[in-house]
Amino acid sequence: MPNSQYKESVITFKADMSLLDALKNVPNRSEFIRAAILAALENHCSLCRGTGVLTPNQMKHWEEFARHHPLRECDDCHEVHLSCAQDASGPPSPEPPAHREGG
Repeated sequence: MPNSQYKESVITFKADMSLLDALKNVPNRSEFIRAAILAALENHCSLCRGTGVLTPNQMKHWEEFARHHPLRECDDCHEVHLSCAQDASGPPSPEPPAHREGG
C-alpha cells in the first residue's frame, strides 16, 4: 500500500526543439525523464558534487592528491580511473586532465 504521506508533484522545465524532437518517440516520457534524473544524481562526481567545477581550495587538494594518484586507463574497459602511485597495474598517464563533469 502506498504511503499516504507521499504526494506526487509535477515539475516542468524548458526544452529546446531538438530535445522535444528526441523525446517525441519515447513511449513513456515521464518514466524516461525520472530514470534519467535519478541516474544522473547517482553518477555525479564526488569531488565537485556534480557542478563540474572545483573551487580554488578544492583544486589545491586535487592537485596534491593527483601527484600520488595518477590517472590510468583500464586494460579491460578502457575507462580512465584514479590509481595509487604505488599500484603497479600499469604506467600512469602523464598528467591528470582538467576536472570536467562528464557523466
